[in-house]
Order: sequence, then C-alpha cells, then structure tokens
Amino acid sequence: MAPNLVAVTTEKSNNNDFTLLQVHDSDSPMFSEKQKATSPKQFTWFLLLKLHRVVTCLSWLTSGLKATFALVKKRVSLADMSDEGPKSRGRLYRFIKIFLALSIGGLAIEIIAHFNKWNLHMIHPWEVKGLLQWSYVAWLSFREDYVAPLVLMVSKFCIVLFLIQSLDRLVLCLGCFWIKYKKLKPTIEPDAYDVEDPSNFPMVLIQIPMCNEREVYSQSIGAAAQLDWPKDKILIQVLDDSDDGNLQLLIKEEVASWKEKGVNIVYRHRLIRTGYKAGNLKSAMSCDYVKDYEFVAIFDADFQPNPDFLKLTIPHFKGKPDLGLVQARWSFVNKDENLLTRLQNINLCFHFEVEQQVNGHFLNFFGFNGTAGVWRIKALEESGGWLERTTVEDMDIAVRAHLNGWKFIFLNDVKALCELPESYEAYKKQQHRWHSGPMQLFRLCLPAIITSKISVWKKANLIFLFFLLRKLILPFYSFTLFCIILPLTMFIPESELPLWVICYVPIVMSFLNILPSPKSVPFLVPYLLFENTMSVTKFNAMVSGLFQLGSAYEWVVTKKTGRSSESDLLALAERESKSSNEEKIHRRHSESGLELLGKLKKSEAPPKKKRNKLYRKELALAFLLLTASARSLLSAHGVHFYFLLFQGLSFLIMGLDLIGEQVS
Repeated sequence: MAPNLVAVTTEKSNNNDFTLLQVHDSDSPMFSEKQKATSPKQFTWFLLLKLHRVVTCLSWLTSGLKATFALVKKRVSLADMSDEGPKSRGRLYRFIKIFLALSIGGLAIEIIAHFNKWNLHMIHPWEVKGLLQWSYVAWLSFREDYVAPLVLMVSKFCIVLFLIQSLDRLVLCLGCFWIKYKKLKPTIEPDAYDVEDPSNFPMVLIQIPMCNEREVYSQSIGAAAQLDWPKDKILIQVLDDSDDGNLQLLIKEEVASWKEKGVNIVYRHRLIRTGYKAGNLKSAMSCDYVKDYEFVAIFDADFQPNPDFLKLTIPHFKGKPDLGLVQARWSFVNKDENLLTRLQNINLCFHFEVEQQVNGHFLNFFGFNGTAGVWRIKALEESGGWLERTTVEDMDIAVRAHLNGWKFIFLNDVKALCELPESYEAYKKQQHRWHSGPMQLFRLCLPAIITSKISVWKKANLIFLFFLLRKLILPFYSFTLFCIILPLTMFIPESELPLWVICYVPIVMSFLNILPSPKSVPFLVPYLLFENTMSVTKFNAMVSGLFQLGSAYEWVVTKKTGRSSESDLLALAERESKSSNEEKIHRRHSESGLELLGKLKKSEAPPKKKRNKLYRKELALAFLLLTASARSLLSAHGVHFYFLLFQGLSFLIMGLDLIGEQVS
C-alpha cells in the first residue's frame, strides 16, 4: 500500500514569535468537511453492494426452495402407498401419531406462554387469570413433580446403554488398530495345496441360490463358471427359485451355454418353494453327489468372485480340521452411485474391516454373511444343516457351528464384487430382515447356548455382545434416545439431555465408523443423521422379531440393477470381439433358434413406471422432531435446536423417498 503524501508549508509571522504550520493531507482531520462531502457517496455504493448480495442470496434461496417444493410435489403426486397400509404401519405408527399430536398441542401452549411471559416461579396462585393460564401453571407443577423424574430415569437408562455400546465399538476399533499395527493375517500351512499340481486339489461345490434375479443371473453364473479350479474337481449348482417361467428359460439357456463350453454346471428348480433361501440350500445339499465334495462355496446372485477366489480361500483349510468357514469380504460396484450407497458403504466397511476381522482374529467366530464364503461340508452336516426356522439362515448355521466347536476365519484381503441397494425401499426391506431375523434366532438359540459345552466366555460373548448389545440394545437406544426422549425433553426441560450425549459422543462414534473408509469423511454428519433415521426401521424390525409379530417372517428379495464394473465391461467387450462370428444364442437340440427367440421376446415384460413411496412413520417422526426444534428455539437451546432441525429434515427426506434411486 502506498504511503500517504503530506505537504508541509511553514510561514513565518511578522512578530517572529511563532511559525505557522500547514498540513496538506486529504486524510487529515483538518479536512473533515471534505470527508463529509465524499462519505455519503461511498456509503451509497456500500449499501448498493450489500443490497446486491442480499438480492442474489434471496434469489438463490428462492430458486432452491422452488425446485425443492416442485420435487416434493412430484414425489407426493407419484407416491405409491400400497405398502404403507395399516398392517405395515402397526402400533408404532399410532404411538408416533399420538406423540406428534400432543407435541403440536404443547408447542401451541408454549408459544402462548412465551409471548405472555408466564412463569411458574414468578406467578402466585392469586395472580392467575383465566382458565388457560391456570391450566398451564397446573401442567408445570405436575410436570416438575411427576413427569420429569420418570423421563429422567428412562433417559439415564438409555444413556447407560449408549455408553456401553460406544465402549464396545471403541474396543473393536482398538482391536482393529492392533491387527493393522502388528500386520496380523490368517496364515496358510506350508504344505497347503500346490497350485502347480492340481491333482491333489479337493472337490468343491459352488452354489448360486437365486429367486427372480433377472438383472444379475448371467453375471453370477458367468463369474462362477470362470473360477480358476480344475474342471473335474468343481461343480456349479444354479439353484433357481424363480416363479417366472420365462426367466427360468433364460437361466436354463445361460447354464446350457456354459455347459457346452465344458463347464461342470447343473440347473435345479424346486417344485415346492418353502423356506426361502434356507429351503433352497437344504434341497441342494440333499443330492446324492454332494457326498463326493469336501467344500461348498456360496454366492448370491449379484456376486461376482474373481477367478482366483478358491485358490485364495480353500488352502486355509489345509491342516486345520477344526476350521469350518472361510469368509471373504464384499466390495461394491456401485458404492458411489448416490448418497444412499455411499452411506451403506460406510456401514459395511466398518462391519467387515472392524467387527468381523476383530471377532475372527480374537474369537474365531462371527456371523456368516450368507454369501462369498466357503464351508467345510462336514461342519454343515454336524451342525444340523440349513434350517428354515428364521429369515437369517446364515447367522443360524454360524451360531450352531460355533456351539459345535467349529472355528471361522475372515479374509479381509479377499474380496467378492457385489451390488448395494440403490433405492430406499429396497434398503429398508433388507434392513428389516437383517434386524428381525437375529431376534427370532435369539429366542430359538438361547436354551442351546446355555446348555452347550463351549466356555463361559464364549457363551457370554454370544448372549451379551453378539445378540443383546449389537442386535437388540443398539436399535433400541438409538430410536428411543434420539427420536423419542430428545424431542420429549424439549417440552420437559427439567430432564434435558446433556450436550455430550447428543453431540460429542455421537460424532466421535460416527468418526470411528468412517475410519475404515477414509474417503467418506466429508459424509460424517449425513452418516450420523442417516443412522438415527434408520433407527425407526431397525427398532420396528427388532420388536417384530423379538415378539414374533406378523412382519417378522417377511422375506423380500433385494432389488438389483445389474450394474457392471469397469473390468466387467472390458472383459465383456473382449469376449464379444472374440466371438463376433458366433451365434449369440446357443440352439438347443429340442427347439430351433426361432422358437427360442420368440420365447425371449415374450419374456421381455413391458417396462413399468417407477413410483416412489411415502413412508408415514418417517414423515410423522419428521414433523415430531421439527415441532420439538421449534419448541427448543423458544428456549434458545442452541445445539439441541440444530440437531432436532437437521434430524427432522433427514426424516422428511426419507419419508418423501428423496434419497437413493430417483423417479424417472
């Protein structure tokens, strides 16, 4: 910045007694008149600049709100509420509605009391005027003496559960850090199978259970057919439970095409479809030829294992006769598709890298994921095989195998490509099954766990950590504490939750969850809000499974899109270039190509118009939390207000189905 120029002039007076000093500087106080002349102009430009910024900001907000309301209007107009009938809503929805109505009434009274400056401790009984004011003073007295102690007791109970669960998560993270620091990994015996000599490779059975998986069946069958294993020591079972005859034909043709290429593969379809996936696997294991195989690898229809999958997993069984399961990790082809898949990726990365890796290393036990795992067939048979008693047959067989003394290994470095649900509807149904099934299993397995011959430490781990803490307490306190008690305390300030409960500890726990996927750090706050929002689904599922309610045995196949990774597309292009002169459809001996082509055309169903859904429980909770945030604004709660506001908005987004796959 250039220095100010100052002109100094000295004049000597006639009396020689003093010298007159004149300062010529535009910034000098001596020129105040000049400053006053120019200041209004500068101030006008300053106001115009500020006004321009305000107008620009208001224009941006207006356009954003307009677009948002247009999207909401479109969602509501295209909403399909067929799955949100009274049966699916149940008692929880009625409870939330009653709570919402009471909250709105309480907010109205609190607003009146706020503007009239009513206060219990400043109003004497003889000063009360009117029935409304008397009712408010009576409510304050009743609230302080009876309601607040009860709410405070429940909130303290939930806070204790919250701290126990947070401590468990912290211990798991420390265990994962120790594994990383010491570079601990499952080892393979030196005399394991020689890759160069495939003659001593064991017999491996590959099972691909599927049900109406039109979008992904060819990917999974193709990936299994290209596994690098001796052809005479592997058999692929395609276990098709589809009820669509045209789809069955397509899957049969896919199997036939690989069989003509020399792949040892068979197609199985059950006439009586009972027991869902467990019944399908149980039926496949009853085949006579299964006794010739030592191991079985299971892949769901959307899984695409790498060709070296078996060579990275099977050798771990060598020299370990008590090893029953080798589980690989999942990787996701569509983890960056939308916000919903990004948040799911955070959850599952923590599940695999922290929970399963730590439990597998220190306890030799974890819940089987139902896919991307290799079982010793002897372990399955000695543990009772697949049972159809719950919707989590994978966790069921894992618990029973653990009670029979079998050990498990988790391989964090071996990954199988799969797909995440891209719509909130599909994810919601998946989470309902994943959280109701464990409670069904806990009711059934508790007597067997208590009477089993495993150590007391392993029994305690199964009952208190595996089932109660991680499957029951977690959804219970997250829903009760953050969706019920927190908004309730806004109307009962005597039992207000401390700041560290709603802010500091949840942020730390969310940060620990994000550590296995460091690129997701920018999604820390959305992840925290998302987990609290999903608590209503998980809590409802947990209660239905624990008390055997109607929705406990619902099984809906998770919707797939059939997305392919970049490597899949390159491999497909290479295969097509090599077989450009070959027929695309392999003709069967029993029918001509024209007949098959006609059936394929018939099987192409007309595209259905996508319709999003409105989820009433989420919407009711959204308005409840927003009402509580308005009440906290009257009391200037600060962080409580912002938490309730953003949590209410996240419930609103979920309720309007504005996350995940969009309506076309």
